[in-house]
Amino acid sequence: MRTAIEPTVTDVAALLAAAGHRLRVRLSHEPDCTPELDAQLLLAHVLAVSRTRLRSHSEVVPDAPAAQRFAQLIERRASGEPVAYLLGHKAFWTLELAVGPAVLVPRPETELLVERALALNPGSACQAVDLGTGSGAIALALARERPLWQITATDVSLEALAMARANAAALGLAQVRFVHGSWFDGLRGRTFDLIVSNPPYVAQDDPALGALSYEPRQALTPGADAMACLREIIRTAPDHLVRGGWLLLEHGATQASAVAGELAARGFVTVCSRRDLAGHERMTEGQWPKVP
Repeated sequence: MRTAIEPTVTDVAALLAAAGHRLRVRLSHEPDCTPELDAQLLLAHVLAVSRTRLRSHSEVVPDAPAAQRFAQLIERRASGEPVAYLLGHKAFWTLELAVGPAVLVPRPETELLVERALALNPGSACQAVDLGTGSGAIALALARERPLWQITATDVSLEALAMARANAAALGLAQVRFVHGSWFDGLRGRTFDLIVSNPPYVAQDDPALGALSYEPRQALTPGADAMACLREIIRTAPDHLVRGGWLLLEHGATQASAVAGELAARGFVTVCSRRDLAGHERMTEGQWPKVP
């Protein structure tokens, strides 16, 4: 494989400088591009060392096969492939999760769903469901924090469910039950204290999808109507919530008002949108009334 970075005999500092420049040029269209960090993560992965060791031993000269492997990974990253897919794992909450092209890369803003779920139901007894679980990030984070909760995780993708199950097994979180199906399919007759979901919410013509071409499209967009999945979950959720139960939804940074309106129209109370660390309203919660 021919690469733009020549894997000649050179030290760590020179490799990182060349890779950082390459990524900065090729990924300038990505709003959250971190070329230097990406290069460090990939070289640390190739050399099986920490980023700290890279910085403290920048004069080390990797052997030719390692330099070649690094150059190939940089080219894949330069084409837009997520670092998490190249590494095969991603940190989320307090977990290290295996990830791949069958699932979305877990984002830091999704941790807000976990925080709110734990705050709204701090007790030891809870029936919770994570709709569209993907890698299992939300469900497994809740399971780690609340070992006595009974947690169900659903997904329409069998490949995603296989990865989520593998993550649960690797983390020793056996209390999570996985169900194949779209949203509430497979949950007939079941009710929950807590429903959480990070559903597809990007319109199919949104330019933002261009930077996400390596991630599963069905997990990103519901089609022309960006609100379609959010509306479907809101419409159906009351059939699966106990009185006083909560529905928590992640959504786009400009969709909070629309999601709050849908929740209120469906009969939810205590509706509130929450901001992520970047200051964007990225999730909205609502409570099913305690009394009819």
